[in-house]
Amino acid sequence: MEVTDVNNVKIYNLSCGKTFPDWLPDRKKRQLLKKEPALKRRIELIQDFEMPQVCDTITLTPDGQYIIACGVYKPRMKCYDVNNLSMKFERCFDSEVVKCKTLSEDYTKLVFMFCDRYVEFHAQGGRYYRLRIPKFGRDLDYHKSNCELFFVGDTSDIIRLNLERGQFLNPYQGSSTSYNCCKINPSHQLFVCGSVDGQVEAWDPRVRERVGILDCALSSLTVDPQGLPGVRSMAFKDGVNLAVGTETGIVLLYDIRSNKPYYTKDHMYGLPIKNVVFSPENDLVLSMDSKVVKIWDRETGKPFTSIQSQYELNDLCLIPNSGMFFLACENTKIQSYFIPSMGSAPRWCSFLDSIVEELEEDQDDSIYDDYKFVTTKDLEELGLNHLIGTNLLRAYMHGFFVDHRLYNKAKAASNPFAYELYKKKKIKEALDAQTGDRVKLETKLPKVNAELAKKLYELELSGEGTKKAKSSLALLKDERFKALFENEDFQIEDE
Repeated sequence: MEVTDVNNVKIYNLSCGKTFPDWLPDRKKRQLLKKEPALKRRIELIQDFEMPQVCDTITLTPDGQYIIACGVYKPRMKCYDVNNLSMKFERCFDSEVVKCKTLSEDYTKLVFMFCDRYVEFHAQGGRYYRLRIPKFGRDLDYHKSNCELFFVGDTSDIIRLNLERGQFLNPYQGSSTSYNCCKINPSHQLFVCGSVDGQVEAWDPRVRERVGILDCALSSLTVDPQGLPGVRSMAFKDGVNLAVGTETGIVLLYDIRSNKPYYTKDHMYGLPIKNVVFSPENDLVLSMDSKVVKIWDRETGKPFTSIQSQYELNDLCLIPNSGMFFLACENTKIQSYFIPSMGSAPRWCSFLDSIVEELEEDQDDSIYDDYKFVTTKDLEELGLNHLIGTNLLRAYMHGFFVDHRLYNKAKAASNPFAYELYKKKKIKEALDAQTGDRVKLETKLPKVNAELAKKLYELELSGEGTKKAKSSLALLKDERFKALFENEDFQIEDE
């Protein structure tokens, strides 16, 4: 577990820490567990909560009991039971999953949309049916009242599939060339879809007609004036509040009764907003691009906290009525985060609350044994100033904490003769220790022509030649030559 403090909000990274290699036998694992204290302090929230290479999508079933994660490689889906904190089953596919949707309250009815235009319906026992949609899809959603499945993608048509009849219906004719996302409002069943032209079209499934258009491009055109910013993600808070994420890294909050956003949030990275989620319990908004997850107040836009990952982010899944969420990223591990300020831990992992309370009671100062404190000047000397702003440096006070291994490598690369200097220094210290009982005559050298004054002092002490000794002593004490050691204009240039 790793604890970070961003904007005075503590964030607990539950997926951080050392793990055992899969090929180790149980006996070796027990031995390592006794030796390594870092392995004892780790928290494995859900067993095998990872993918072979990359996790693309992650979602929670409506009953909140199962987590569905899809990734590669080989393309597969994993279902996790949160009550047992372990994987329930795993299924492999022929191609990568673009979107996953649960049709039932649990995992027994699932639909997967693949990158090769195929759509698969899965039941509890496995794959139930497979079909192919006319165009490549990017998003899908399910309308429970009409038992219709909507697909949007690389076409101006909004494809409709009736699951009760088992056939395609006449598609909705949109005004854009293609669409990136779609969403159904659970309150009044309004169907909205975001286009590549920066428009949000609203359709009423009861009359099968378009009832409104929101032009989001005009509100976010300041970032890229050469092209229209497309709509990448959407989310509903309730019946009227809609969040729209654009391709240019801007989140727009709308009241659907108005055609102008009541708040605009810029991520300042220019990256597409991949996911937007509302947290209605504390009136916060979670917006995610490939680099950062920003959590901010819905009404004022005041930053609450943010999470930066060293891996590219793909998807976000928030556990309702809690402060826990999962991040699918370009890594084998699925990232798990817990923020107590957002809410308590879910019921199936309530032990996290007691762990957090114990950590809060421990007021000891943090000592970083594996890190070295460096200033900005030290980073410039080591050639590591380009790492400022990355996860390799931990900002603290007027400097940074850097890993000891990285610091030693950079120091060895910047000064390859450091060992020779170190050896000479030790030899000099040993010689000084042997002659420490001798009487030392300390003389204060002037700032100007210090080398010349040092030679004259040494000549005077050595006593070589009476004339030279007397002349050197006269040169040092004679007032006529005083400016030679005080005025910088008389500085001797060795070169």
